[in-house]
Amino acid sequence: MTSILWADDEIDLLKPHILFLEDKGYSVTAVTSGSEALDELAEKEFDLVFLDENMPGISGLDTLTQIKRLRPQLPVIMITKSEEEHIMDEALGGKISDYLIKPVNPNQILLSVKKHTVSKRLVSEKSTFSYQQQFRDISMQLGNRLDADEWVDLYRKLVYWDLELADTNDENIHEIFRSQKAEANQLFCRFYEHNYIDWVNGKAEKPLMSSTVVRERLFPLLEDDRPTFMIVIDNFRYDQWRYIQPLVEQYLRTERDDIYYSIVPTTTQFARNTMFAGLMPSEIESKYPQYWVNEDEEGFKNQFESELMGENLRRHGYNIKHSYNKVLNAQHGKRLVDSLPNLMHNKLNIIIYNFIDMLSHARTDSNIVRELAEDERAYRSVTLSWMEHSPLLDVIRFLADHDANVVITTDHGSVRIDNPVRVKGDRGISVNLRYKQGRLLDYNPKQVFEVKEPRKIFLPKRYVTSPYIFARAGDFFAYPNNYNQYVQYYMNTFQHGGVSLEEILIPFITLCRK
Repeated sequence: MTSILWADDEIDLLKPHILFLEDKGYSVTAVTSGSEALDELAEKEFDLVFLDENMPGISGLDTLTQIKRLRPQLPVIMITKSEEEHIMDEALGGKISDYLIKPVNPNQILLSVKKHTVSKRLVSEKSTFSYQQQFRDISMQLGNRLDADEWVDLYRKLVYWDLELADTNDENIHEIFRSQKAEANQLFCRFYEHNYIDWVNGKAEKPLMSSTVVRERLFPLLEDDRPTFMIVIDNFRYDQWRYIQPLVEQYLRTERDDIYYSIVPTTTQFARNTMFAGLMPSEIESKYPQYWVNEDEEGFKNQFESELMGENLRRHGYNIKHSYNKVLNAQHGKRLVDSLPNLMHNKLNIIIYNFIDMLSHARTDSNIVRELAEDERAYRSVTLSWMEHSPLLDVIRFLADHDANVVITTDHGSVRIDNPVRVKGDRGISVNLRYKQGRLLDYNPKQVFEVKEPRKIFLPKRYVTSPYIFARAGDFFAYPNNYNQYVQYYMNTFQHGGVSLEEILIPFITLCRK
């Protein structure tokens, strides 16, 4: 039974309201002063407090302060006769849960009680019921031959329900959703494999992709008089964007919410270099060999991103002043914030944030980080926590006060892996868990997306016989040597490089000042 404490020096006048709540099944303890309320709270547990603002002795606002010291999470609803703004401000500053103006009616009181005691359960039940209604529609869509745009729309729906159902305690509905999402991932992999070679070779109409997204979405923004800031968050998934979107939209307005298709492999070396260059990997190697580093060569594989973007701009006739900034830690981030007034003089500013990619790798290597981000929900939560305390939010705040185009995007996402697939190879085999290239690869072709001739998908070819294979959905490649130890170490980590909804369908968000 929900227990309510009600403090008001005119409590006798509120007897009808108290009886109304008791008839609805609530337990109400009535007191006439702030000091009595504090005494009751010291002795008993309550689920909610109604607190009169104007009481003799300890005022309602002072009582509120002491309640929050005693029980910080206890919902307190302030009731007052006054509509003066400064009293409302003081009450809200004291972290009240709601604010009601006298006279109040019983239904108003009941609504406020429900809002702060059972609303989470009611919302959860409503979400569960609504998803059950949508389940059949989504299943029917999965049975159709979806095109690229329809897959994007379906993925948006899955992300929506993933977020909506996150707080429900109904494990059955979670299992149903996981099963439906897994089915969607398997079907998407088939779709991507069936169409990808034709897309990149111009034999079929292709969706917005890594090689075209800068030309089609970023370059038109450069026609404005305003500067453009392109914020690239490495390894950033669309569900993570939707989770932090309310925070970002406190400062900026979303103009376009695009999802584009990453190339494979879904790794920084390939996908991000392709995005900046506007060329596929083998085209970069051929046209700008000085800016391409193969996997078997020493050196960072994406150390020439700025140069590749510069070449892309020049090829399309944009002789503009631009900057490239990579934020690797908080100190770099703070220095960047300090430099923002100077960056406003550039036509284009690119800012790279590597936190989420570092979180993904740290989660693999650290048991503590694994516990902090043990599943998709926790992974999103850590992303939001980082955003709230990151210098990136200071960048967002600054841009909200200035006239600029803002893009938030990424080069690829990541997927939680849970199914090992055996593969063998020689010492030169690539080490990524989600794709492999090398001589003498030994694998079951039915278990992978196989490309025997890399040039067909515009990837550099290291050897005469060196196919690429890509893991699907939640699969990952494991070696027979030390198999069990290897599998246990990587199981349920977030990885990228292969084909899945989460890795391939990624955000390109355009924002502006409100």
